[in-house]
Amino acid sequence: MFTSVLDLIKDAQHIVVVQAENPDGDSLGSSLALEELLSDAGKDVTLYCAIDIPKYMQYIQGWDRVEKDWPKKADMAIIVDTSSKALLTKALTTPGVTHFFESHPTIIIDHHQSEEGDLPFDTTKLIIPTAVATGEILYNLAIEAGWSINPQAAENLFISVQADSLGLTTQNTSAESYRVAAELVALGAVPSIIEGRRREYMKKPADILAYKGRLIERVEYFLDGKLATVHIPWAEIEEFSDRYNPSVLVLDEMRLVDTVQIAVAIKSYPDGKATGKIRANIPIGNTVAGYFGGGGHEYASGFKIYEKYDTLISELVNAVDKALTDYESAIS
Repeated sequence: MFTSVLDLIKDAQHIVVVQAENPDGDSLGSSLALEELLSDAGKDVTLYCAIDIPKYMQYIQGWDRVEKDWPKKADMAIIVDTSSKALLTKALTTPGVTHFFESHPTIIIDHHQSEEGDLPFDTTKLIIPTAVATGEILYNLAIEAGWSINPQAAENLFISVQADSLGLTTQNTSAESYRVAAELVALGAVPSIIEGRRREYMKKPADILAYKGRLIERVEYFLDGKLATVHIPWAEIEEFSDRYNPSVLVLDEMRLVDTVQIAVAIKSYPDGKATGKIRANIPIGNTVAGYFGGGGHEYASGFKIYEKYDTLISELVNAVDKALTDYESAIS
């Protein structure tokens, strides 16, 4: 399983590690862990993401080494935590980037359900859907390769696993996930220190809390309360996103409403683009995202589409209704 990936890495010297354009704790932790692991193995590494790392993730040490400019001298790419074209749109429209992927070895390391993806170039895939996070796969890759896992790499991998498993609590968390987490603590990850930094960055000023209240007041319910949505227009994205992601402010509260099975935060942009961040209580999140060309986990996923808001809402209601019907039929 790991041989073809390790052979490609062995033959490369300068590797660019690529994150999707919805960076999260798994993608950033995995990228930073790869930087540590590959650097210790004698490789040159550049971390790349086409968008800025959100401020709420800046508790993860090393976030500021992620670059928005594509490196000129890389000879291989590793894409972490996605195989979706929709989540690499900005990168793929950057001059020279698609040509690089088409003309250089490219590895995908991911744990999402889609094993094929839709990227328009050849890749070597290391996709293990049973892993709770990409960091879990990377830990086992490092063991297979005989790479030394230093304390910083252990911390980054632990953050990856913790982030995507919501603290080792999601339904796809396995005994293997706990084993990997324990090994990473033994190698130098200190959960209390990581959590302390995270809590500091989660603090918010009073006006952000007031804005959260206004968002909650705007939540709409459909399908007898099974679907909850909130709309975040461009003016609010401009005003608040630099300090706190508006979607993150309310999605968990929306999901905890007793009738809600799926919550969606929709952002609208001036160019006609809309994005949807999905959190689900039953395993249909990636199914709903897939209707709009997106993807992700069963319980946390997202999409990007060019659609008027009213049209999108109508299509979203239909997509969720179908996903709920199919899910209920499957378990009955």
